[in-house]
Amino acid sequence: MKIVKSVGAGRIAVSAGLLAVLASGAALAPLATAQAPRPIAVAPPGGAPMSFADLIDRVSPAVVSVVVTTEVKVSRLERQFNPFRGLPGFDEYEDRFGRQGEGEDNGEGEGERGEGGTPETDQEGRSLGSGFFISSSGYIATNNHVVENAREVVVTLKDGTELEAEIVGTDEQTDLAVLKVKKAGAYPYVEFASKAKPRVGDWVVALGNPFGLGGTATAGIVSADGRELTGGNYNNFIQVDAPINRGNSGGPTFNLQGQVIGVNTAIFSDTGGGSVGIGFAIEAGAAQIITDTLIKDGKVVRGWLGVEIQSLDQRFADAWDLKSSNGAIVSRITKGGPAEASGLKREDIIIAVNDNAVKNHRDLTQQVGGLIAGSRNSFKVIRQGKEQTIWVVVKERDPSLGREPIPVSAEPDAPKPGAGDVKVLGATVRPLSPTEAAGLELAAPSTGLIVVAVDRKSPLGEALLSPGDALLSVNSKPLKSAKDLEDAVAAARRDGKENIVIAVGRGERTTLLPVEIKPE
Repeated sequence: MKIVKSVGAGRIAVSAGLLAVLASGAALAPLATAQAPRPIAVAPPGGAPMSFADLIDRVSPAVVSVVVTTEVKVSRLERQFNPFRGLPGFDEYEDRFGRQGEGEDNGEGEGERGEGGTPETDQEGRSLGSGFFISSSGYIATNNHVVENAREVVVTLKDGTELEAEIVGTDEQTDLAVLKVKKAGAYPYVEFASKAKPRVGDWVVALGNPFGLGGTATAGIVSADGRELTGGNYNNFIQVDAPINRGNSGGPTFNLQGQVIGVNTAIFSDTGGGSVGIGFAIEAGAAQIITDTLIKDGKVVRGWLGVEIQSLDQRFADAWDLKSSNGAIVSRITKGGPAEASGLKREDIIIAVNDNAVKNHRDLTQQVGGLIAGSRNSFKVIRQGKEQTIWVVVKERDPSLGREPIPVSAEPDAPKPGAGDVKVLGATVRPLSPTEAAGLELAAPSTGLIVVAVDRKSPLGEALLSPGDALLSVNSKPLKSAKDLEDAVAAARRDGKENIVIAVGRGERTTLLPVEIKPE
């Protein structure tokens, strides 16, 4: 199966440096010395460039290689059976969650015991990535995954000068980080292209430290924009075909003006190896906001609503008689969270935040993440077909939320057939018992239907329901009996609808599913 792989210290980093460069064929202007340093800038050629050499010459002094020394736990068996561990560049071939380099015993005998009782020792690891200066005073943008667990960070300039750097701040949610070199000086720097977004087909140049080789340039075009990657809810990614490889993480991708349009962060690979011509960079506007915040505050504090959400689509809109398929559906309310305190409810459709329209669940996540913790905000929702405004005081988001993948609920045990079983839409159902309702661990599972059996070729079977699932509501109305579901299906068919929406509970999770209702 094809997968997206991150690169750099185990993933490709998104570049966030912006530059401006001289027109192709024109003489290069010397860097200002008597005046305050200014960002590098370039005048683009009128048409397709014959060469990127002038651009690269101008911006490359602002791009650095990043070498990170870490101290990690590794089992002795892993060290024994991995003879290449610790060699320069080896860590670039490992996933960043498992990278470890050569090291020495911690001097404490067998050391700590890892999972399964395997002896562990402290190992010194090394990871490689890229970065770029975003200020003359020595601030550098890179990826969070390049510097995570860092004990020591050294950056190498174009001329080979090595400088120690300190971590100013990191943001795991956007995979961005800011470093600052310890040696004072006026450094060549670039700017983010935050005013004009790149268009598909625009020329781009990526610079970085692939595979630890040092300063390397590749060129291509913008292949797509607004890409979504798993785990990247706070980012919109630019897709480029300029070759990006392991070690490019945190490096910049430039437009022909020498401005940074994105921070390289990931590649698409069906083998887990090098570039296949599909790379992803964090969009410059978002990267600038995050890096500015890290320089100012050292961290990013996000607003937190306390809901699980999913995108609206046309099937939901048709079933609910909505005029638009834009918005995000609340599928679950977190107990004790801001949403619960404000009165938001499951199946509310959030269509605007502070009068800013919500396109989908990613858009809502980004908008809420930009709210100030403790602020009072208006959320325009559609509830059972009617618009209303809910005021919510958002809280500070727990940094640990989202770090671990959301567990997939285990397949529930199939209930045994019993009295009161009724067949609806190809599934045998009956009212939830108090014990079954309590086992769902949902906010309000007091009523609903339990699925006893399901025909895979039936409407509920094709919606991937399983025995043990709970049907909590239909078209936003609570289900108390099988007749409630039968009546809802009959009413929808009379109205000429092709779908109904059922809230399905499994374990701690609730999902809203459009179910096709075929004529009998």
